[in-house]
Parts: sequence; C-alpha cells; structure tokens
Amino acid sequence: MTFLKTPRKPADAVFRRPLCYNPRLLQPPEHITDMTDNIQAGIQAALAQLNRLILGKEPVLKQLLACILADGHVLLEDVPGVGKTTLAHGVAAVLGLDYRRVQFTNDMMPADLLGVSVYRPNEGKFEFHPGPVFHSFLLADEINRASPKLQSALLEAMEEKQVSADGKTYRLPQPFFVVATQNPTEQIGTFPLPESQLDRFMMRLSMGYPAPEAEKMLYFHGDRRRALPQVKPVCNAETLRGWQQQAAQVRFAQAAADYVYRLVEATRRPGQFVTGLSPRAGLAVVNAAKAWAFMHGRGHVLPDDVKAVWVSVANHRLQPVQQGATAAQILSGILSHVPVQ
Repeated sequence: MTFLKTPRKPADAVFRRPLCYNPRLLQPPEHITDMTDNIQAGIQAALAQLNRLILGKEPVLKQLLACILADGHVLLEDVPGVGKTTLAHGVAAVLGLDYRRVQFTNDMMPADLLGVSVYRPNEGKFEFHPGPVFHSFLLADEINRASPKLQSALLEAMEEKQVSADGKTYRLPQPFFVVATQNPTEQIGTFPLPESQLDRFMMRLSMGYPAPEAEKMLYFHGDRRRALPQVKPVCNAETLRGWQQQAAQVRFAQAAADYVYRLVEATRRPGQFVTGLSPRAGLAVVNAAKAWAFMHGRGHVLPDDVKAVWVSVANHRLQPVQQGATAAQILSGILSHVPVQ
C-alpha cells in the first residue's frame, strides 16, 4: 500500500475511503497553519540540542517530544548507564520546565513524594507541605525499585493532575509530566509495575545501546551530563501548554478512527495477548498520532502518523501468550496485516 504523504490532500483521501465531503472543511485550521512555522522552528531547535546531548537517538527523542505534546507520561525502560536520566534532564531544560528528580528506593513512603501535613501549634491547624510531585517535570528515577505502595501514590497525580491529602485536593502545575525510568525486571531489587500503573504511561520507550560511532564520540568527548548547562530553553510552560492545545485540535477523520479501532481490535483476538488493548489505550494512540502529525506541520492525521506511535503506545500494555515473541514484534506484525482502508 502506498500512502500519500503530502499534507495538502484531504485527510480522508489517504485512507482510500469514498466519502462525500467539502474539501475546504478538511484543510488544516487557519490558526494551526499560522503557528506551524514557529512551532516547527521550536521543535527543531529542541531536537538539535537534544541530539548534541544524547548521541544517535533521534527517533527516541522525537517519540518523547510527541508524547509531551500529547500531554502524556513516558516510561523509559533500559539497562543502567545508557543516558535515561540525562535525557530526562535535558528535555526538561530545553522546554523550560520546573524540574525535579526523585530517586525511588524501597524504603520511600508516599508522603516523601506527595507531601505531608505539619501541625502548627501556634495557629492550631495543620499546614500542607507539598512534596516533589509538585513540579511541572517529575523524573521518577528507577521507579520499579520502589514498593507498590509508593508506586500507587502516583496514580492520582498522573491521571487527574492532582493530589488528595487530609480531605483536601491540591492541583498540580500545568503542564505536568512524569518521566519514569525503569530497570529490566529481572534485575535484583525490582518490583514490577502493576497493569494499572503501566496504563497511566502513554508510551514506553527504550534507548538501547548507542551505535558504534556514537559510542566512540561519547568516549572521546566525555560524559554528556557536563553539557547540560549549555542547553537553552526554546519555550516555557505557558508556550508548551499552547502547543499542546494546538496539537489536540489536529483533525482526526472518521476513517482514521476506524483504522485505529481495527488495530486495537486485532490485539483482542485469541492466541496473541493475555488481554487486548482497552479503549483508553486506543485514545492514547489517537492523541499521540495527533501530536506526531502536529510536530511535522500537518493539520490532520495520516496513516503513517498512527503507525509511527503505535508500538510505543501499545507495547507496555500487553503481555504475549506465547514465550519467545515480544509485544513489540507482535504489534509490528499487526501493522503489517491490518490494511488501511
């Protein structure tokens, strides 16, 4: 199947569906067209700086930025020492966000993350002291080394963007992102994340070992963390919030919705996964595809936009039935077998 990639075509045309429509109604919204150049320049400037910080990992960087534009959270899963923490710190710096890193350990308590109420005897009342979660960009480092009790403390913050304590609700800053790093579950001292926690992450990404040339450059230039002070912000929290609102308005045609449904439905067929994807996962695919299209200056979603985010959004939500095949491999096969109609 050959896909049309020019953004000037109506959104439904790329799905090969004979619809009756007014072409003018399918053009990118005027305000999106006006802002595309500025946003494209900002995204390219961010990618350029991150590529100098994290060598040879541009596909991962683009996926992570798309997830942030879609107002989602990211789980970085990989062996220690490949640059996960440096990447998270660099993304927060280049986006101009209030950043806090928390090293998760097995003796941490929920109050260490969310905050605690302290009694003021002179005033005769309790005063809430916000914890590290009250930052726009939270790096939950080695999240699976914390106990399930602490892991579950993040659920409300990630889903509702708020924290409840002592009968009161405290709103988190906007935008709010959690980038969590995770060591492979077979390592000593890890607690596997439950399905409910995994489902709160829009994407799971893996950096992997660097390419040979990139690793040689790393040894030659030294630890890339020393370059973090040189990262300059390309936006701030308010600007980024505007970008997210623009990305959410990217048009998603009925034919595109049908395509996502058929992909999601394919994961529910017997013999592949223990359980298939939920509607929440399908919505995550939609939002991520909108953000991916927006990053590339389009006002509507193409099939390639859905394909670009499909595996990253779905892979951590699924458990293969058979040993030997990974979720990512099966999901890639689904992309090959589900046609764009």
